Amino acid sequence: MLTAIVMPLLIGVAGLAIDTVNISMSQRQLQDATDAAALAVSTALVNGKADDTSGKTLGKDFVSGQVGVAMGSAAAAAAKNATAVSIVTTTTSSGKTFAVTVTSSVSISMTPLTGLIAGSTFLVSSASKTASGTGTTKTGVSIELVLDASTSMADDTTTVSGTKCLINLLGICIGTQPAYYTKIDALKIAAGKLFDALDKFDPNTRYARSGAISYTSSIKGQSAMDWGTAAARTFVTNITIAPNSGTDATASVKAANANIARNQYGTDAESVAQAKKNNSNSDRIIVLMTDGDMTGDTIVWNSKLDQSVRDECTNAKNAGIKIYTVAFMAPDKGKALLKFCASTDANYYEPNTMDALTAAFSAIGDAATKSTSRLTN
Repeated sequence: MLTAIVMPLLIGVAGLAIDTVNISMSQRQLQDATDAAALAVSTALVNGKADDTSGKTLGKDFVSGQVGVAMGSAAAAAAKNATAVSIVTTTTSSGKTFAVTVTSSVSISMTPLTGLIAGSTFLVSSASKTASGTGTTKTGVSIELVLDASTSMADDTTTVSGTKCLINLLGICIGTQPAYYTKIDALKIAAGKLFDALDKFDPNTRYARSGAISYTSSIKGQSAMDWGTAAARTFVTNITIAPNSGTDATASVKAANANIARNQYGTDAESVAQAKKNNSNSDRIIVLMTDGDMTGDTIVWNSKLDQSVRDECTNAKNAGIKIYTVAFMAPDKGKALLKFCASTDANYYEPNTMDALTAAFSAIGDAATKSTSRLTN
């Protein structure tokens, strides 16, 4: 009898828990959809690939597509009908600015017992805003490179750098074999491409500030944030590999966050430095690179260290820092970590060759310095 009395209550509690999780997940998925749509519309306007009319159509289609992947075709159709796109264009002497707002909503079905109390459906909604522009105005950039310098970075890549003597007899080489770039060699060349992009964007050191941190199981060394790329470039060029060292990026990501995060008062170091050159706004960027798992001082993946890095990445993203990640010839757990840490899927790179690594850093440099659309919600 007691079971018969209690069972409906237990089922109701279980149903409520399921509905709560479903609502929260659906809310996040819809927010991601409107965020992505607002950015897509804003970017298309900046690049001249959309106008007011086609931009609104693009926004509706984008939300529908994103919701369809996450929630199914019925939800996609409903979300498209509920989506509204607003575009405000302002023309100035230096170009145009665009303010885009995308709103949408979708109904989530409730479990039967929850439905008796709260109704058969629950409406979740989201709103996203972006700002972008064309013209000659530049925005400050403060970028921190966080680079793996553990023992495995001395391993060879698959890219041939030349030949080396296999057998030396009385000073005469009687046999050769290919010599390969090491991972750290490849990283230094790739990082140089990112610095080149910063220098091209800001030849007079008016907008770009950079710094670098190398790490093993703790911070190995760092170059303080400074104008231009000279100090950070020299630091990266001089990175050496520590023998018998493991990997833990926790302290390095935490330090990078502390170095460049802005505070609400505008009194943080980067805001003050940028303000001295009349840069009222500046992007904050971390580039996190590793070739391995988080092992600490061992050779075995450590779940607690992995989670601690994830926590620091979350802190950085919550502080408004954009994170790009590069998993270079990394194992699966290293890849999973950096996928999590990246601000978006597009900010995650998975190169397995030196050429791909160089291309990744070049792409990050281009993305960090071009006029971009920014979420403002």
